[in-house]
Amino acid sequence: MYLIDTNVWLERLLGQEKANEVGIFLDKIPSDQLYISDFSFHSIGIILSKLDRVHEFVKFIDDIFINGSVEIVNLNPEDIRKSVVPSIEKFKLDFDDAYQYIAAEKYQLQMISFDTDFDQTDIRRKTPAEIVDKK
Repeated sequence: MYLIDTNVWLERLLGQEKANEVGIFLDKIPSDQLYISDFSFHSIGIILSKLDRVHEFVKFIDDIFINGSVEIVNLNPEDIRKSVVPSIEKFKLDFDDAYQYIAAEKYQLQMISFDTDFDQTDIRRKTPAEIVDKK
């Protein structure tokens, strides 16, 4: 079970350098094993709308939720106060990384990210290619 970080989804959606790596990962891993945080979901919506690519956001919603089985996980205010803020301080993470870190921990999910900031935490992220190579 995998929590997919914002940068992984955006890599694919924006056709960036590692888009193919993400595509292979998404093709190989069943969507019912994939999770996205509410923070990532809303961030992707904000980014795509700012890029005037709102129709791609709708397609993204259709692909992962309507036609797929990706689930959204969230944190409540108590999680923010008791876990996210201390993680910011302990690991020197920014808010969005600390949010993802705690979501992965709370729901016992493997973090999938290209962001090396997670490497200083105790969960250690994996890249999409690392997961595909294991299979």
